[in-house]
Amino acid sequence: MKLTPDSKVVIQGYCEPLMVTHAARMKAYGTNVIATISPGQSGQTLDEIPVFDLVEQAVAEFGVIDTTIILVPPYQALDAALEAIAAGIRQIVIIPAGVPPLDMVHLLRKAEATETLVVGPNSPGIIVPGKILLGTHASEFYTPGSVGIVSRSSTLTYEIASELTKAGLGQSIGVSIGSDAITGSSFLQWLQILDEDENTQAIVLVGEPGGNSEEAAARYIAETIDKPVIAYIAGRNAPPGKHWGHTGTLAAVVGRGVNVGTTQSKLTAFKEAKVPVADRPSQIPGLMKKALK
Repeated sequence: MKLTPDSKVVIQGYCEPLMVTHAARMKAYGTNVIATISPGQSGQTLDEIPVFDLVEQAVAEFGVIDTTIILVPPYQALDAALEAIAAGIRQIVIIPAGVPPLDMVHLLRKAEATETLVVGPNSPGIIVPGKILLGTHASEFYTPGSVGIVSRSSTLTYEIASELTKAGLGQSIGVSIGSDAITGSSFLQWLQILDEDENTQAIVLVGEPGGNSEEAAARYIAETIDKPVIAYIAGRNAPPGKHWGHTGTLAAVVGRGVNVGTTQSKLTAFKEAKVPVADRPSQIPGLMKKALK
């Protein structure tokens, strides 16, 4: 994984409204956005960023590209991602929500075969505070430091970064793995990445009702992770049996019982793994400082 200010980044989706705002924000943050991709728009520039018809044309111009940010409509995301993989890009961030599940199954098979990291869909992407912004994170809430955040939520990631920043705890990496029914990378992958990252001393994991990825993460932390982990599960007052959109939809579809994927089942899993769980985001800095002593 390459997440440095020198990383070469392209954006697929020149004509999308989000593109205009976030391309400029990423560039202003210091991200090395070298090109945007939009068929039929080649030869134009946006904020001094050149536009190409195809990813392979940008690769021919600039050499190996590290990351693509996909901002096209969800039904075009698979084509955009496969084009990026074919051009040799191995880090993909998919921003839009609602990518068809079968498209994600197809993409994940291709990503596994090519060792490509996929973040999202329905994700603000990745931020390394003070260095690089890959997506739509609200960067003003982050400050450089040593706490990694991995989350299913977008806005809760910003809120927890803000709470840590106010308490004097900077962040090493912030990533939302996404909230669609099927996402690219998982809690387990990012726990491993953060555990191996030399700039990360501790981890905050943010979950929510639905699916069983938090339960799997709790077992993985107990068995594998050496660094301190603090968990927070949103939706404690969600009605029993009520699955949130996001991954919870998949749990309902495959017919899992009402006691799988609940807030209580996740809290129980972290308790059994001896992972401290915050009742609310404002408690996370205190638990983190205690864990780092």
